[in-house]
Amino acid sequence: DQELEIMAGKPKLYYFDGRGKMEPIRWLLAAAGVEFEEEILETREQYEKLLQDGDLLFQQVPMVEMDGMKMVQTRAILHYIAAKHNLYGKDLKERVLIDTYVEGTTDLMSLILLYPFLSPEDKKKQLGTFVEKATKRYFPVYEKVLKDHGQDFLVGNQFSWADVHLLEAILMVEEKACDVLSEFPHLQAFKAKISNIPTIKKFLEPGSQRKPVPDDRYVETVRRVLQAYHDVKAT
Repeated sequence: DQELEIMAGKPKLYYFDGRGKMEPIRWLLAAAGVEFEEEILETREQYEKLLQDGDLLFQQVPMVEMDGMKMVQTRAILHYIAAKHNLYGKDLKERVLIDTYVEGTTDLMSLILLYPFLSPEDKKKQLGTFVEKATKRYFPVYEKVLKDHGQDFLVGNQFSWADVHLLEAILMVEEKACDVLSEFPHLQAFKAKISNIPTIKKFLEPGSQRKPVPDDRYVETVRRVLQAYHDVKAT
């Protein structure tokens, strides 16, 4: 009975009170219409307890507890959620396309992941790199895909993980450079369309579990909990 209860319960997310590597997981669960709970890491003790309990396979968060499993490794968790909730294409060929597009947006977003931890000087450098890569390398690809097949969604003419991830990336870049889509009319239309999908619309409203832009408090908490006080350099 207890196992059935665990299976039926809401997923529980173990992470800091910020975006980091958990944010794409929050986005995907929200897109699938799945309610979730969060165990917010604020102290070193909480983290050490997870380590002692043997829950963190590679001694890292994110961790997501769902369907009777304690899952780690961001991509593994995302693959599971996408497949479970039919956001992962109709066949292997669609799946590999979805993976390809998601890996692209992951590469782009990874440039901003460490941004809050940089020195002011490095932040300036990184910001330039981030916006340039978005407009010269990544966004042109998605613009062309949408233009060439003339459909609303990236893959198979249906809503998938690739769409969710791209919208998250677009909004993240826009926070740093608001006019970034000015040369990309198909991405503008895509953004409007995907933002209006009911589950996404709800997630974008104030008071949802979407996390704000990381601030100094987030940075300090992460450093304290992980005891990570080394300098982070721009990439």
